[in-house]
Amino acid sequence: MQKLVITIDGPAGAGKTTVSRTLADRLGYRYIDTGALYRGVAFEAARKGIVPDDDPALADLCQGLDFKFVRHDGGVSLFSGKTDISEAIRTPEMSLMASAVSARPVVREALMGIQRRLGAEKAAVFEGRDMGTVVFPEADVKFFLTADIKTRAARRCRELEAKNIPQAYADVEKEMQQRDTSDATRAVAPLKPADDAFLIDSTRYGVDAVIDQMMGHVQKKLQKK
Repeated sequence: MQKLVITIDGPAGAGKTTVSRTLADRLGYRYIDTGALYRGVAFEAARKGIVPDDDPALADLCQGLDFKFVRHDGGVSLFSGKTDISEAIRTPEMSLMASAVSARPVVREALMGIQRRLGAEKAAVFEGRDMGTVVFPEADVKFFLTADIKTRAARRCRELEAKNIPQAYADVEKEMQQRDTSDATRAVAPLKPADDAFLIDSTRYGVDAVIDQMMGHVQKKLQKK
């Protein structure tokens, strides 16, 4: 069977992670959380006291990064060297820091090379914000997953509570709005659907319904190959 590169872009809280993992499992593909890579850069930058607009320091940092994804029964973890940073990169502070560093060309260039090397192997689902527009403009199937802000904020609150880091809904919604604005208005690779992406609004759909829609588009693509 023909192996595809599938991209799933969209704002925070739209359900990209759950949907991307599930779709990858359904297809027997690798799941690549590219947002985690940017959060990893943000984490390492913060740990070393590097501010988001210090391009020379960020460039040096990126040259020495040692990121790897490790799959296990509970999902996929991101390691920086020998340290599992999967939980540390999911705080609200890291969300905003990741948005800031992801706007820097030196960071995007460094991580783009990593992402494209992974994509060259095909049979992968890439989750992110500019996968279908910038990193893989020739991807076989592209999706843009979204939901209204209140639904997304409520989902993020539940995620944080499940990780024992509860946060007030108002604070989560405010942080999410800030992230949305930052991602959509940045000069480099702003968040937007690719012209040929399939748009899916998950506000009123559960995971299974979203996956069914995606599988329909994937199967049509496979039949054309």
